[in-house]
Amino acid sequence: MTVLSVNVNKVAVLRNSRGGSEPSVVAAAEAAIAAGAGGITVHPRPDQRHIRPDDVLALARVVAGRVEYNLEGNPFAPPRPGYPGFIALVAAVRPDQATLVPDGDGQLTSDHGFDLSRDADRLRPLVAQLKALGVRVSLFMDAGAQGLALAAGMGVDRIELYTGPYAEAHAAGDAGRALALCAGTAREAAALGLGVNAGHDLSQGNLGDFLRGVPGVLEVSIGHALFSEALHEGLAPTVRAYRAIIADAAGQ
Repeated sequence: MTVLSVNVNKVAVLRNSRGGSEPSVVAAAEAAIAAGAGGITVHPRPDQRHIRPDDVLALARVVAGRVEYNLEGNPFAPPRPGYPGFIALVAAVRPDQATLVPDGDGQLTSDHGFDLSRDADRLRPLVAQLKALGVRVSLFMDAGAQGLALAAGMGVDRIELYTGPYAEAHAAGDAGRALALCAGTAREAAALGLGVNAGHDLSQGNLGDFLRGVPGVLEVSIGHALFSEALHEGLAPTVRAYRAIIADAAGQ
């Protein structure tokens, strides 16, 4: 069954807006795990607008041996004061999975996948470095992206489908084409031996349709919508609601 990985970045946004240590990203991760989440995701950025390097270390200690730990980030972003670089963070905590995302420093949120015709040569040695650490590697990719064979050829384990366009189309009541594009890319990836994850703007309103329409999704990473819903419904019930949607989509 598809793994639900809860992205706790938004908890860090709220904490950082006030300073101090509350709300705690560790406590949020603990609550999500207790409610049945199968993974915890964080996306530390160089500007430390939400998750900071010390959070990455603290969460690694909490998650270890319990659920999967997924660290997302731009592998091309150079180190700077307070941020050692994405590869260095992965080396420090050895997460189960490193999801490589091509987001620039000034980007509000991730909004596109890699262009492998342009990025493959730069990615190849970094993927090899991460694989040597024993970490599963996933690439953030657009539905319909070309060149998935390049990802397979460089040793990538999975792709993560960028589902923003699907979510937008679903909200407009016309998700058929976007869903078919995701499904086609998932089938192509599977044929190349790549696992398929998905994330961005997935919610209780659109997740079930997505999972029923896209074959073989191994993991969904959800943060913004989940915590927005949890503000009204509570974190543990919200995680359980997502788990119920996943189980229903799997026919269980």
